Amino acid sequence: MTGADLDPRDQLDPKELEALSGAFREQLLACLEEGARGRRGLFAEAVGEENAWPEAARLRELAVALQGVYCAHAMRNELAEEFLDLCSMHGEANPGERRLARALLERMERDEVGTRTVEERFE
Repeated sequence: MTGADLDPRDQLDPKELEALSGAFREQLLACLEEGARGRRGLFAEAVGEENAWPEAARLRELAVALQGVYCAHAMRNELAEEFLDLCSMHGEANPGERRLARALLERMERDEVGTRTVEERFE
């Protein structure tokens, strides 16, 4: 289904898409700053209830929803895609959450999000 195939009642105004993206970006920045300071659980669910980070869980849910909305309109949100890519990285060979948070913050500051794949950035 492309944006042209959507029922007109399901179409979002470009300003609404921009507002959704802006809200996601703001929440992501706040969480990345906490993650860069060492808080765990941004890119994956933290183990143990005492380590729960509800804002990070909501951010992951928002990224999935945002990606779905963009996909339904035959568009991409590169920031949500890159964040979800980082959330899918697991294993000992991958960088820690603190390093991932700092790296994504730096890429956002340099406006480089969506320009390279995860594998290229961390080789």
